[in-house]
Amino acid sequence: MDPNSVQYAKSDEWVSISGDVATIGISDFAVKALTDLVFIELPKAGCQLKAGDSFGVVESVKAASDMYSPVAGEVIESNSRLVDDLGKLSDDPFGAGWLLKLRVAPGTTPAGLMSRAEYEQHWATRAH
Repeated sequence: MDPNSVQYAKSDEWVSISGDVATIGISDFAVKALTDLVFIELPKAGCQLKAGDSFGVVESVKAASDMYSPVAGEVIESNSRLVDDLGKLSDDPFGAGWLLKLRVAPGTTPAGLMSRAEYEQHWATRAH
């Protein structure tokens, strides 16, 4: 995925929607801030999420961070390869490090998401 072609939530998740499927991950900025990743917990297929719901946790040697769904829908797949190889998330957060895929709930439109430029501005103004 091209970091400039996805949309970002203020909570550091990115989303790319193709048809009714949303692919969700966490930004390269968030991955770098967390540093050495040690654990990830992702939802199982079939889990229903509302926009803003926590869907899992990523832990590093520095902190544990909840991850939030930027869109509403049903989890159709989680990236189970990350459980055994968090290096994929660290090395390629927009490719092999994707977190989950949702079937977007009918009639829902993501709100409050930002472009890459807007996200970079938002990130620059936050305390890390």
